[in-house]
Amino acid sequence: MDIYGMNHVALEVTDVELAVRFYRDVFGLEQRSGGEGQAFFNVGPHQFLALFEVKERQPDGHRHFGIIVKDDDQIAAVREKVKAWGLELIPPFACDFHDPFGNRIQVVDLS
Repeated sequence: MDIYGMNHVALEVTDVELAVRFYRDVFGLEQRSGGEGQAFFNVGPHQFLALFEVKERQPDGHRHFGIIVKDDDQIAAVREKVKAWGLELIPPFACDFHDPFGNRIQVVDLS
């Protein structure tokens, strides 16, 4: 069996329109489709991020997903955007944070 990677990550959000703005602003993701409480973003050639609106969700503790960026400069750019959204970084990591809905994200570089 050959595994080529992951196809998608699905997250729960309480406001899909705000989530679309967040993921576009912070990561520059291209939205591939959406509507009726759902949004889907391209994350790579074979991967996507799926967002589903729910009435209530609980923040994640250690569960998270990771996004790879090119280098430390891009990590720094994400950190600044996260701060501009009023979100806190989670020490001791270079760029771990919860999105506005409590989903934990870790940003790492290629090295």
